[in-house]
Amino acid sequence: MGRGAAIPFEGPAGRLIYDAHYWAVFWSLTLGASYRASGREHFPRSGPALVLANHQCFLDPIFISLAAGRPLAFLARSSLFKGGVFDRLIRTYGAVPIDKDNARDGIRAVLECLDQGRAVLVFPEGERTFTGLMNPFKPGVTLLIEKAKVPVVPVGLAGAFEFWPRTELLPGVAPLMFPPNGKAVAVHVGKPIPPDCWKGMKRDVMIADLENEIGRAYRAAEAIRRKSAIKSPV
Repeated sequence: MGRGAAIPFEGPAGRLIYDAHYWAVFWSLTLGASYRASGREHFPRSGPALVLANHQCFLDPIFISLAAGRPLAFLARSSLFKGGVFDRLIRTYGAVPIDKDNARDGIRAVLECLDQGRAVLVFPEGERTFTGLMNPFKPGVTLLIEKAKVPVVPVGLAGAFEFWPRTELLPGVAPLMFPPNGKAVAVHVGKPIPPDCWKGMKRDVMIADLENEIGRAYRAAEAIRRKSAIKSPV
């Protein structure tokens, strides 16, 4: 979730409902996950933007939306959209169904959202990390940037893997009022990058540069994360 233009609820009453949801989630994660964010001022307040981030846990879209300051669209595998309350909920907060095995389907969905002036969150790794370390980026992200021609916003997440590892059924807790336990979560939003800065660059060089940008944002997030004696992967 996020706040700003193009909120998912219409009218003044809808805005009140949405703001209530936003603050409920914000304070729940601040108190329960020691959530922190920096670089919020870098996020474009309006217009299309491609948000690229490392992927650590199932709640990453929420962590990033809170730092973005505006609603985000994000891709989710089509198998999650089976009707019912959960289906409506994730659609309301920006989830877009795609066929996970069809890269063209994903690119087309992102471009459609960008054409609507939305900010779209994409995880270039293609899946959550199993180790906390950032996986190599999929080559499709370079094609997406070339076709989208919109600002790219690098975002780094730190601690989300420790908070909810992929191998665990349920998330942990990192209560703000208790001593640090290594599961605190932090997000850093980097400065937007013009898409033409990669014009003419070879694909492998472009991917390496993108990984470096997201890695820099990750380290900035790690620097503000509520610390403990437990070290996070670098």
